[in-house]
Amino acid sequence: MLDNEFISEFLDSDTIAALPAFISSKDNFKESADKIACAFGSKPGFSSMIDEDVKKLSISFKNNLTLLIQKTWVEKSDIALKDKVLLQLDKILKDETPSWVSIYSLFLEVINQSVYLMFGQPTNTPDFSEYAIRIDPEFGIFWWYISSLPTKIDWNEEKCRIAIMLGMYFLANY
Repeated sequence: MLDNEFISEFLDSDTIAALPAFISSKDNFKESADKIACAFGSKPGFSSMIDEDVKKLSISFKNNLTLLIQKTWVEKSDIALKDKVLLQLDKILKDETPSWVSIYSLFLEVINQSVYLMFGQPTNTPDFSEYAIRIDPEFGIFWWYISSLPTKIDWNEEKCRIAIMLGMYFLANY
């Protein structure tokens, strides 16, 4: 996990504060989500995305992540994981109107496994976040976001939808 002093070399203090505010807020999380989305290159108002735009985002996310995974060279021992990730990606987006709460954990798992396939064992080390931000600041900021999300949640549909959409947005445009 990156400390705030280090990440402040890459993000402004409002955006840094937005992540813990988003995670901890029960009701007022949209403003924080919008600040995070802007760090990923989105226009203001990200959290108010309409269903049609969510559908387009989901398709772009799936196409881009599928391409990233397919084009990533992996060790023989990771071929089964690569195939599993592609199947899990299909599960995430199989429903036109998914239950965001029910796919949240699977989404995080797919992202973590995809990053593992791209970078290998270093993703499991405490230094990976710093490594990621140094080699590619945009990806490092995304990883800072993803690795900060809790694995166990008691969030409502809307908050899970926005949390997942933030990850999707970055990867759809990466």
